[in-house]
Amino acid sequence: MDQVTPISSELLSRFEQGYADRPYLSVMSNAISRTSLDDASFVPSAAAKLRMDFSVVVPTTGITNQKKSGRCWMFMVLNALREQVIRECNLEDFSFSPTYLAFYDKLEKCNLFYENILHYADQDLDDRETWTLLGKPLPDGGQWDMVASLIRKYGVVPSWVMPENVHSTGTAQYMPILSRKLRKDALELRQLARAGRDTAARRTEMLQEDYNALCILYGQPPRTFDFAYTDKDKTYHCDTGLTPKTFFEKYVHYDFSAYVPVISSPIHEMNRTYCQPGMGDVVEENMFWLNLSQEEMETLTVRQLQAGEPVCFSCDCHPDRDRDHGYWDPDCFQYGQVLGGLDLEMDKAARLSSRESTMNHCMLFCGVNLDETGKPDRWKIENSWGDASGQKGYFIGSEKWFKAYVYQTVIRKDLLSPAQRALLDQEPLPMKLWDPLA
Repeated sequence: MDQVTPISSELLSRFEQGYADRPYLSVMSNAISRTSLDDASFVPSAAAKLRMDFSVVVPTTGITNQKKSGRCWMFMVLNALREQVIRECNLEDFSFSPTYLAFYDKLEKCNLFYENILHYADQDLDDRETWTLLGKPLPDGGQWDMVASLIRKYGVVPSWVMPENVHSTGTAQYMPILSRKLRKDALELRQLARAGRDTAARRTEMLQEDYNALCILYGQPPRTFDFAYTDKDKTYHCDTGLTPKTFFEKYVHYDFSAYVPVISSPIHEMNRTYCQPGMGDVVEENMFWLNLSQEEMETLTVRQLQAGEPVCFSCDCHPDRDRDHGYWDPDCFQYGQVLGGLDLEMDKAARLSSRESTMNHCMLFCGVNLDETGKPDRWKIENSWGDASGQKGYFIGSEKWFKAYVYQTVIRKDLLSPAQRALLDQEPLPMKLWDPLA
């Protein structure tokens, strides 16, 4: 920088006087010295409007708990799919194994990382694509498309076939270690590729090492298993010798190709399809999105709930949240007012383009309340943070929060209008690796 603007003593004196001229600021400082900012900013009258009563409700079985892992995207889809097994087999309850999918997710992400590193092997380490890849070689998070890819390739198993353990539920313990290993592998693969040498054999050895480590952490995934259960009528059943894929085909009647992830992003061209090369987990599949207006995405979400089906969605879960009581609503918190009258208002485009907001959590819409004009005013959400958070695990999102922070919903294609379905035939535009919705 040719010229800098330091904070001078004169400027600091002005700041001090400006604070002194507003005595209510010191009163506010005293008031929140023993009260958290969330509690001091909370608006009870706004929260009172968010009642756990809805005009449209899709029944769900209960709450799951991803614990200290970034597997919300798996839980979101598995929670939707388990309702089909419960109906099919006349069960009181049922759950899939997220550990099983997490194993293959991590293995596939290792392979995708090697694929991307070799694709950009001619780049310098500080070129943006390579720099982005090395920044997070093994992400824990994901999206609906990635669950679809994993299940299509590997199937699913009941929770007792590959149960949770301390590592599947607490990924922060070992993710940095595996990431270190992948970065080391990346440097070696780049060196081989830039020297014109074959990388295939060494890459396979690296993947074997990754597989071994994941087996130690998660356990080795089963090839076959028996599905034994007792239904609501106290009748015992046992289906033997199932593979994870045949189990899915026989007991889970869900066609992933019948759905499309719909996004609403004002920083991307509307009425366009997008893909994300180099993202996801399974290298042979690509992520696909349809970008529609906020109003269209919301109308489709209501339509699917009215059809009796929950809606998988992705959002920014951090702003305007009361985790203990189960609220998401910008009107419930007055952070700017408490902090001296700060103007914190940003529209959706500004939040995305400035990295103020991004997709970081996945859940299920299982209800909506429509007002007297037929417009939604609050949404019922099934979360995966256990039943001790929210209202026995369920949350309420206001309509204002939906508009501000819900970025993706997964919609049945037959609910799209003819004009919207026609958009699916477009050649998708690729997103950057560092896109805020990636």
